[in-house]
Amino acid sequence: MTAVVEVQNLTKRFGHLTAVDDVSFQVNPGEIFGLLGENGAGKTTTIEMLEGFQRPDHGTVRVLGESPQHARREWRDQIGVVLQESDFDPLHSVKETLSLFARFFSHPRDVNETLALVGLTDKANERVGRLSGGQKRRIDVALGIVGRPRLLFLDEPTTGFDPVARREFWHVIEGLRDTGTSIILTTHYMEEAEQLCDRLAIMAKGQIVAEGTSSALISAFGVTTIRFELPDDTAVATICDVAGVSFAYRDNVVSAIVGDDLTEVLLRLLTWAHATDVLLRGLEVLRPTLNDVFLGATKDET
Repeated sequence: MTAVVEVQNLTKRFGHLTAVDDVSFQVNPGEIFGLLGENGAGKTTTIEMLEGFQRPDHGTVRVLGESPQHARREWRDQIGVVLQESDFDPLHSVKETLSLFARFFSHPRDVNETLALVGLTDKANERVGRLSGGQKRRIDVALGIVGRPRLLFLDEPTTGFDPVARREFWHVIEGLRDTGTSIILTTHYMEEAEQLCDRLAIMAKGQIVAEGTSSALISAFGVTTIRFELPDDTAVATICDVAGVSFAYRDNVVSAIVGDDLTEVLLRLLTWAHATDVLLRGLEVLRPTLNDVFLGATKDET
């Protein structure tokens, strides 16, 4: 399987600042690849080099088999870019806006088909200025896919969305992937990355500090915690001996980090509690999230 994006040892400097530092990764056909990082981590500069808007100082970039710096018009037709903000004529209808943009491409997607893909069929004749923020964002995506791109860049696509609109938009993105479009997604929302991305890379200070599927990253870097309340502190030492892990105790709340033996620890703990008639009030298992992984992976880099 030939990668749609291949990046090797990519570096970009601005004066004394190294914005992207020896970055390597690849994006496979038909997948959503997430690029995560705080502001200033190097995401935007990396994306701009993939799009051909910045020239690398070192390393190689191949997008759809070509160098973006020397790509032909035919290559551009296969790339879709959705920026954080676009400026539309508020007096044009949705369909007029999309039809005008479609003329820039050699073999554009049918306008009605494109509107259906982004869920704007019923707004086709509505003036752009009368649309909600979420609906305008759907126009952004429509403009990005009307040229039938093989690769789509989505830069913070749901910034400013309410939770309902964000989830509805996720379905649009998943639908594009299901039709064969490869997608590179940047986002600040960890839940969004976990929901959408087949694989992802976390950047900090211009470097990739973690890469893989969200489940693999959570398994490799996340920790599982158990927590509960005790009536007093007299039993804490006994619990440590019984459960085989070290517990922290503060204000009657007991917590411990456990590894792969969670089931065994819980079994020993519950057996002890039953035998000693001690109530483990509010017992809960706190499983790691992608946000925990992100914070852990970037804390030593910031």
